[in-house]
Amino acid sequence: MKKSDKKSSEKKSYFFDKPENVRLILRIFYVLCAVLLAADFVVHRHVYHSWENLPGFYAIYGFVACVILVLIATEMRKVVMRDEDYYDTNNCTKNSTNGEGK
Repeated sequence: MKKSDKKSSEKKSYFFDKPENVRLILRIFYVLCAVLLAADFVVHRHVYHSWENLPGFYAIYGFVACVILVLIATEMRKVVMRDEDYYDTNNCTKNSTNGEGK
């Protein structure tokens, strides 16, 4: 068996390819979120505004900010998006007017 045949038959397995690893990471993430939310009730913060005293304020604030960013990006995509062949058509037109080939 050739080396190239051996490499193609063996697939490298990555950490996130296994579903049990993904579940483990998600469980760790959820536990960390719960611990941080619980710490919000215990840790004293020096706040500037009264609404910062609400339990979970920064978690809610961060979530709302991310949702707003996604919504803005979705709308911006409609404005900024170009056709699939945008650069190809411009290069072909530009090159043909200059008398240069590709």
